[in-house]
Amino acid sequence: MKTIDSIPTSKMQRASKLVTTGAKIGVNYLKYYGDKITKTEDEAKARLNENNAEDIYDGLKQLKGSALKVAQMLSMEKSILPKAYVEKFSLSQFSVPPLSPPLVLKTFKKYFGKNPNEIYDKFDSVSVNAASIGQVHKAEKDGKKMAVKIQYPGVAQSISSDLSLVKPIAIKMFNIRGKDSDKYFKEVENKLVEETNYILEIEQSQAIVEACKHIPNLKFPEYYPELSSDRIITMDWMNGVHLSQFSSDDQEVSTKLGQSLWDFYMFQIHNLKKVHADPHPGNFLISPENELIVIDFGCMKTIPNDFYFPYFELAKKENISNPAYFEEKLFELEILRADDSKEELDFFRAMFHEMLSLFTEPFNNENFDFSDEVFFGKISDLGAKYAKSTELKNMNGNRGSKHFIYINRTFFGLYNLMHDLKAKNVKINNFKSL
Repeated sequence: MKTIDSIPTSKMQRASKLVTTGAKIGVNYLKYYGDKITKTEDEAKARLNENNAEDIYDGLKQLKGSALKVAQMLSMEKSILPKAYVEKFSLSQFSVPPLSPPLVLKTFKKYFGKNPNEIYDKFDSVSVNAASIGQVHKAEKDGKKMAVKIQYPGVAQSISSDLSLVKPIAIKMFNIRGKDSDKYFKEVENKLVEETNYILEIEQSQAIVEACKHIPNLKFPEYYPELSSDRIITMDWMNGVHLSQFSSDDQEVSTKLGQSLWDFYMFQIHNLKKVHADPHPGNFLISPENELIVIDFGCMKTIPNDFYFPYFELAKKENISNPAYFEEKLFELEILRADDSKEELDFFRAMFHEMLSLFTEPFNNENFDFSDEVFFGKISDLGAKYAKSTELKNMNGNRGSKHFIYINRTFFGLYNLMHDLKAKNVKINNFKSL
């Protein structure tokens, strides 16, 4: 894979890169208008989406950092984005061009004050895995194989300016209006700032490992604070394949892994009120012994009680079926607003009733089959329905508590991972007995 010798770090350099990307998109639209003469609308639009996804991803992967992280987050919203964007943006989860070896060594010395060969017995300057905020290298010390995660230069300093560059795109994509919409962007910014603080990540990692080590068939690396800094993390090297690359003909194995994943998330949410809010396949490995390995705790979301209780009250079928109680909880969760028109109240009440009735199905069963294509087909169809809704586009999309951003991301990601594993007969309330 081609490596990168430098990353644009100044606001001007990064803005210039996005302007260049914008120019390419302009050319793609000219091609689109030409294609409409000789092709059907669907064919022309498909080509436009493919070209735009390619050019946007190429620009973001050179910027790395929070701009690329936003693409990664969007790739999990499979029912919102066209397929071409989902496929291209999902590469940001664990497949982007790494830093070149000379830049790696320069960056390591800057962050640690020493060269890698002064710290480890062996250090491979060629990355084995590059993502949005950092890349991973193999190392050895005292006979132990280690993984060393190094943050890209300038990532922490460019978060605010990066988000201001992508903010107009997000506002248009999600139809966000109103002066209080900044709370959503501030929530994302605060989480991204946390993700660049590797000392905090080590503390969070060690706390979660200690709290969740009792869950069956779950493994975690050990972390080494003395070999880490605010931009470098050293942990055990874990052998396994990414969850998205794992396949098994043994249904018992698939269900066992799915149960561990489900129990891990439910225990965090209901017992710790703090959850691993970055559930994409690059953060999970399957060991040779068919155990689930969790390797990244940079993005942890605390769930406050004033959000937790109404959110999970609406996971109960009897509450969704109670119109007065249902509406009360929608107001508590800021889905319905005091300044809504009657038209908006009626529309969003019906929309969220339809969505929650479907999305909470697993919680209203003793066991659930996450390999069920019908269930996931319904979720996809519902997402497509509202993505195309002209009525929704004419309304204020500024909906819900800021906590929805990462909690919804957690559940969408978890459902997709469970589906990837083809986990059947998963015990839904198993966490209570752990």
